[in-house]
Amino acid sequence: MTMPHHALEITLTRPLAPAELRHATRVMPLAANHNTTRLMALVPAKTPRRSAHRLRRLLDTQLPIDVITTHYPDKSGQVLLNVALPPVTRTFLKAAADRAGQSPERFVQLALRHALAQHASNEADRLDQEVRRLLAHTTAAHLLSAVGHALTQTSGVPQP
Repeated sequence: MTMPHHALEITLTRPLAPAELRHATRVMPLAANHNTTRLMALVPAKTPRRSAHRLRRLLDTQLPIDVITTHYPDKSGQVLLNVALPPVTRTFLKAAADRAGQSPERFVQLALRHALAQHASNEADRLDQEVRRLLAHTTAAHLLSAVGHALTQTSGVPQP
């Protein structure tokens, strides 16, 4: 039976020097983005979790790895995050998880979901206020036309 390969994305804390990238690609084939702050790898393992652990074990001492993520979501739409935390942070998270009666992984997962939901709610509120402010100075039809025009002119990258 062949081992499945998992597509993983590595986010680095800084761009790599050409020599660093060459050295890392001797350990494992990697594809880099234009400024070498993100890398892609195909890693053989039974599960995505094992592939992320394997990748970190192979490259952690050679690259300034910030986060490893699965490139494609799983069946429930989730991506795996592999983050190496300092020992002090791990101790703090374990204590907080123990107080909550959860595993550290579950504790972080729920905290991230809560933070993302809060961010989405804040963004929806902010947009609602902006739309109301704009509607105070124009008609709904003009605003809708302007939004449609703006959406067809942008590259799809969110603007601050």
